[in-house]
Amino acid sequence: MDNPHLHPRPPRPAPIPFTEPWEYELAFPRDPRGPGIARITLRAVLSAHGLHELADRAELLTSELATNSVRYSRGPAAVRLTWAHPVLRVSVTDTGPHLPVPVPNPASDAHCGRGLLILDLVAHRWGGFPLGRSPLGVLGKIIWFELVLDPGSPPPGAVPALAA
Repeated sequence: MDNPHLHPRPPRPAPIPFTEPWEYELAFPRDPRGPGIARITLRAVLSAHGLHELADRAELLTSELATNSVRYSRGPAAVRLTWAHPVLRVSVTDTGPHLPVPVPNPASDAHCGRGLLILDLVAHRWGGFPLGRSPLGVLGKIIWFELVLDPGSPPPGAVPALAA
């Protein structure tokens, strides 16, 4: 058994202050479980950083984009969360070379074609752009959206409590 006095544990780093920037990224294969894993991961990150107010909207939009990545591209995808107080940007990258095209007036019972409408209604801003050819010859795209935190919540400088 090791003596804890001979091998002391390094001190834990302090949590990142609420207004400081951070970034997380999750890559996942072309698998129908990927969007669900992305949603769970997103919610865990936002909860850990005290961004509960953005969680439902971010989860809805991330689910839409990640599902489309799995459905319409042929390779892996990635979800990146970037916080620059008070803006959360979520980007979904995939190997599909084509940017989505809005469907004018999709039917209310349609199974597809409403994703960009949802982005328009829920996100503060969104966009996308094609990626150039990689050294491996893969094309792709990034679709992103931004959500802005209401200035009244939570107080700037707050650091949410983390479980020990």
